[in-house]
Amino acid sequence: MKYPNFLSKSLGIMAITAVSLSAYALDKPQTMEDMWKIIQAQQKQLNEMQARLEKAENKSTVAIDPSVNQLTDSKSPVESKNSNNNTQSTQPQVVSHQVKKLERKTDILSQEVEKLRTNLAIPEEKQLKSAYGLGPAASKVYQVGKGLSIGGYGEGFYQNIVGDKGAEKSKADMERMVMYVGYKFTDSIIMNSELEFEHGSTGEGAEEKGEVSAEFVSLDFLLNPKINVRTGLLLMPMGLINRMHEPLFYFGNHRPMVEQTIIPSTWREMGVGLFGAITPNLTYTTYAVNGLNASGFSSEGIKEGRGGGSQALAQDLGYVARLDYVPDALPGLTIGGSGYVSHSGQDLTYNHQKADVLTQIYESHLQWKYYGLEFRVLGSWGIINNADLLSAQNIFADNGQGVVGSQNYGWYTEVGYDVLPLMFKDTPQYLAPFVRYEKLNTIGKAPLGYSADPTKDQQVFQVGLQYKPIPQVVLKADYRNFTAKQGSMPDDFNLGFGFIF
Repeated sequence: MKYPNFLSKSLGIMAITAVSLSAYALDKPQTMEDMWKIIQAQQKQLNEMQARLEKAENKSTVAIDPSVNQLTDSKSPVESKNSNNNTQSTQPQVVSHQVKKLERKTDILSQEVEKLRTNLAIPEEKQLKSAYGLGPAASKVYQVGKGLSIGGYGEGFYQNIVGDKGAEKSKADMERMVMYVGYKFTDSIIMNSELEFEHGSTGEGAEEKGEVSAEFVSLDFLLNPKINVRTGLLLMPMGLINRMHEPLFYFGNHRPMVEQTIIPSTWREMGVGLFGAITPNLTYTTYAVNGLNASGFSSEGIKEGRGGGSQALAQDLGYVARLDYVPDALPGLTIGGSGYVSHSGQDLTYNHQKADVLTQIYESHLQWKYYGLEFRVLGSWGIINNADLLSAQNIFADNGQGVVGSQNYGWYTEVGYDVLPLMFKDTPQYLAPFVRYEKLNTIGKAPLGYSADPTKDQQVFQVGLQYKPIPQVVLKADYRNFTAKQGSMPDDFNLGFGFIF
């Protein structure tokens, strides 16, 4: 009799197909289009399997029906009867077993499809690594196959003012909560953004109490490794902190003072430009952006002259360029520099005159990460033309902005070392004591006819600990000692935390 052979072959085909389906389902797609292609292929194969199963059941019923007298078997009546009885008792059990097996694999398929739908709505966690000079959390969108990417970071601290507090008071602050939202339209067109909530509030009418802002919103057109285009609200590619400012990647609860004043982080402007790798070891970034607004310059520096993408004046444009080199001879070493130049007058009047206010900022940096060692040094200096007109305007208006330096400068160096591997081999945790020294002066040179303010000639010495129980979370403790050429500045002790995701 041939039907049992046919049935066994059919069941074997079904089993192989079901296993193949399960393996195919486990190969998760990364786009909605891929998911629907898989669903359509799986539905077609399920229909074929169901048809084969019904056909096998029908033929099995015909072969074992006692009312059918004409059998192709040459067995004796007794043998035929026994065979029929055995077939009656075993074949339905086999079919039932295969149906249950098919149902189980179908359930697995349904679960995998549901997971796919969830993953397309809430992206899977990707390995956190830096791309194009951005922080690891800000770089997540470059790793997804297509569609939505969500990341972020947060940081908070307690600050205790030590010694003569003066106007300063101890405080606790949820300094930042940030969401990175990106969307990969295609492999070559990518949107990335950073939305920041400061000081745990929307401000209630005062910026110092908190604000919500877009730190950057960029649209990338990835053409090839050597040349790519970026436009939007762009992070200025200057210094070590401005682009990579996530709390796990700098020492201490506060960013270096030099990179808050001389290079005013976080600094972003509207613009367009190019970035890429000239060679695998040499990368560049260059943008044309709206220029600074000199009406915001003060004795504290150029920080309030940033446009920030909020109806920024663009009568004058600015230009910025950066180079970074990673030599093969010294693993973990990065050497680089950047420069910015713009006319910052913005067609405004200063002390009854229009001025170009040519503004230049230059910086160079070196960073070396080698096993547990982290060493950084950065120097920056700036030149502001027509600073005498700006100073006269500030004094005439009595706006509290004071004398604007025609030159400013700052530099810092820091070193830290992860000591845990010395005590616990292969530990994923991190504990690094560190020290940092800074020297800065926002009025390095006063304009002709004005005197420098010695209180702006400052030094900061800082020591602290950085502990990471896991790579995405950091706990921090540090002490800062401030001194100025003239006047007193209170020291502070800080405890804080940070995280990325």
